[in-house]
Amino acid sequence: MIIKTADFVKSSGKWQECPEPNIPEYAFIGRSNVGKSSLINAMMNHKDLAKTSQTPGKTQLINHFLVNENWYLTDLPGYGYAKVSKVQRKDFEKLITNYILNRRNLVNLFVLVDSRHSPQKIDLEFIQWCGESGVPFSIVFTKVDKLKPNIAVQNVENYKNELHKTWEDLPEIYVTSAEKKSGCDEILNFIQTTNEFLINNHVSFDE
Repeated sequence: MIIKTADFVKSSGKWQECPEPNIPEYAFIGRSNVGKSSLINAMMNHKDLAKTSQTPGKTQLINHFLVNENWYLTDLPGYGYAKVSKVQRKDFEKLITNYILNRRNLVNLFVLVDSRHSPQKIDLEFIQWCGESGVPFSIVFTKVDKLKPNIAVQNVENYKNELHKTWEDLPEIYVTSAEKKSGCDEILNFIQTTNEFLINNHVSFDE
């Protein structure tokens, strides 16, 4: 997929305030500091599209971007150790879950996982929740450039082994580096193929 245009549309504090759900939408989510903004910018070939922050958990709204004028890329608030109160954290969780469960044009959720760490309980629980809730999702390993190639491969395999304890079949898995832009084309190719399938099968997101 060639990215011709990628434009910020709006930030929403409630899922009901999101843009009209009339085109395919692909959302990105992960723990705070997983490198989500950097990966989005690398995919879109635009260094400042998604705002990177030195403060983990700074993204507190649902951010929509219109790509090639025919699909939405959505940057969701991070979950995890953001320095916010328990009340704020519950509000974030409510915002995220309501969006994921109610956004009818959400085609796929990309769950970002830091490849440098062993499987984290919070990530595994979120992945499990996606499966139990029937949410279509893929797993995206980030920051592989920070590791030696053999260590990166081993970490991904360890994660797969952990998931196989509760999953018979694993979702699509992508291994990426925003720094080197590796893995970005694979994700974009998946989105393009999916969009073509939706068009060819006359899929409509109207109620």
